[in-house]
Amino acid sequence: MSFVKLLHSDYRKYKKYGGNFLTIVFFTQGFWAIFQYRLAHSIYKVKIPILKQLIQLIMLFWQKMIEMITGISIPASASIGHSFYVGHFGGIILNANTIIGNNCNISQGVTIGVSGKGDNRGVPIIGNDVYIGANVVLVGKIMIDNNVLIGACSLVNTNVEENAVMLGVPAIKISDKSSNGYL
Repeated sequence: MSFVKLLHSDYRKYKKYGGNFLTIVFFTQGFWAIFQYRLAHSIYKVKIPILKQLIQLIMLFWQKMIEMITGISIPASASIGHSFYVGHFGGIILNANTIIGNNCNISQGVTIGVSGKGDNRGVPIIGNDVYIGANVVLVGKIMIDNNVLIGACSLVNTNVEENAVMLGVPAIKISDKSSNGYL
């Protein structure tokens, strides 16, 4: 998808949860961070080396400014699908190698990072239609399948099967009711 289509899908997701154009664009910190990420990611994919490096430097300063204002860090190298939603600003850290599927929600305080040893060292891959609750930590070379709900204050460091509801430290599967109704 193009930058404009991705941004439009993100905007539609924010519109779904309420708010009008002015409040979403000018007063929603999560949307600011997503807008900056979408633009920086489109520059990150440019194949012209010198132009890319100059613009990436500007994008890096802009990202740091957004990060300081909103508390949301989304590196340009991360890969995020359409209809991405950051529910509340603050304390959101995504690793540069993060991969997130389509139609996902992230709440405040979420960390997606690297962990593990040897062949198990890596960053989570997150599927489509995943809801990640407040203060969740996802670490390690794990796969979060589609339609997953991860409850608040959980630590996920193992693979999560499709339609699972995970909760706890470390997170355990508590049901198969999926993220349906949360997205």
